[in-house]
Amino acid sequence: MRQRIPIPRLLRAMEFIGGDTEPAAVLDHTVRTAAELTGARYAALAVLNEDGNGIGHLVTHGTGPSPERLVRALLDGTSPRSPGILHVPLLVHGAKFGALQVADRADGRPFTAEDRQLLRILTTEAGIALGNARLHAAVRTQSRWMDSSLELSTALLADEEVDALTVVAEQARRLASAATGAVLEPTEDRDLRVVAASADAPLELIGAVIPGHALAVRQVLAGEPLDIEDPAGDPRIDADRAAIGLGPALLLPLASDGTVLGALALTRTPGAPPFSVPERAMTTQFAQQAALALLLARARRDREQLAVLEDRNRIARDLHDLVIQRLFAVGMVLEGAGRAVPEAADRLETAIRELDATIQEIRTAIFALQQSPDETPSGLRTRVLRETGAAAETLGFAPSVSFAGPVDALVPAPVEAQLIAALREGLSNAARHARASRVDVTVDAIAPLPDDRPAVTLTVTDDGVGIAPEQKRRSGLRNLRDRALTLGGDAWVAPGPDGRGTTLTWRVPR
Repeated sequence: MRQRIPIPRLLRAMEFIGGDTEPAAVLDHTVRTAAELTGARYAALAVLNEDGNGIGHLVTHGTGPSPERLVRALLDGTSPRSPGILHVPLLVHGAKFGALQVADRADGRPFTAEDRQLLRILTTEAGIALGNARLHAAVRTQSRWMDSSLELSTALLADEEVDALTVVAEQARRLASAATGAVLEPTEDRDLRVVAASADAPLELIGAVIPGHALAVRQVLAGEPLDIEDPAGDPRIDADRAAIGLGPALLLPLASDGTVLGALALTRTPGAPPFSVPERAMTTQFAQQAALALLLARARRDREQLAVLEDRNRIARDLHDLVIQRLFAVGMVLEGAGRAVPEAADRLETAIRELDATIQEIRTAIFALQQSPDETPSGLRTRVLRETGAAAETLGFAPSVSFAGPVDALVPAPVEAQLIAALREGLSNAARHARASRVDVTVDAIAPLPDDRPAVTLTVTDDGVGIAPEQKRRSGLRNLRDRALTLGGDAWVAPGPDGRGTTLTWRVPR
């Protein structure tokens, strides 16, 4: 006796499936309908992931055999042959998309050709619905990425105060559903250093380096994107520094017209699914758009810097032609007064020496003003300003800086190198531990040591939470003191001037 095909139930199921664009609902309704139409106690539906190399969705209904055989058959391209089990492929436009399996008919009879035909009709409709759902999801995702690229370009080109690299990291992290997003720039040694980050604790990522000898660095600087499923075990990167504790990652070049500005890195948590083919495609397009926007933003800043340099040249001319000439005239008047009033000669001589020092400082400033930033001599003053300027990124504000005396002329090179290292450590400690809203940096080349030997003193003062006694034994602070001791000086930390915050003092003889 031939089985009667339940056409009304099949049509209702097809209408429901065809009208739903949510994959989970389509899968669930398909397996329940398959069990109902064939009288099976168990049904399972497996759908390939977007890469086609694994299972993206697996839904079961009822109790029955393990779906392991169904999954293996789907991935291997084979069809399981077993009594009491009916297996039907799920195709979309002729391509393998998944498979449906039913087992254990309630009446105990074997499945018939009519059962197979019902499942084929059902899986065809389900495949079309799932294909449409993926298409809708892809369109929505592409729309979000395009909107974000437009927002990024608008922000970088319109907002003078925006931190362009941080915007890129934040947007990419949000859209790719990543745990961290980071922008890396090449260093002079061809390493890749994190200069902007978006994460739960972004400050911990700033400054992290992927060494230039790593294959991943060479590839990304050559313009090649990398998809890294397991950073800890991938030989292309330095796992000790960059990959411990990370999940699937993307490392994409920020390149435009053959110019590689840096790289965009996105990572997920360990155990998270790797980035899919559409996600990799959208992220790569976003990186290309971001690189173009960054190039345009840099061109705008270059034009602004040119205007600043023109102003600096004008100021330098005014200082040379007006201010210095007047100071010379004042000095000559003081010299004449010293000869006319011998009893005031010592005091006037002191004033003349101060004028000479002031003129020397102005001449140094004029020379610096007449150079471009890349050509400015790297004296102590310039290096201190560069360090404090770089620290503003991690502190969230710019430290105040003051100098006492002609530091460029008085501080020798060996002392200068150690002072800069001490300054860098002091600013790093303030950024990581102080939770401060203000940091003051002073370099004093005038105040002597207690035994009247000439000295140079660096102080870094913050208004943060202070330093606990056990923190004073940190290796960073020990290193600061060791640097000073090797030059015959000393270093110590104490509460700030008003009892709040911390003052780091580093003092050595000149």
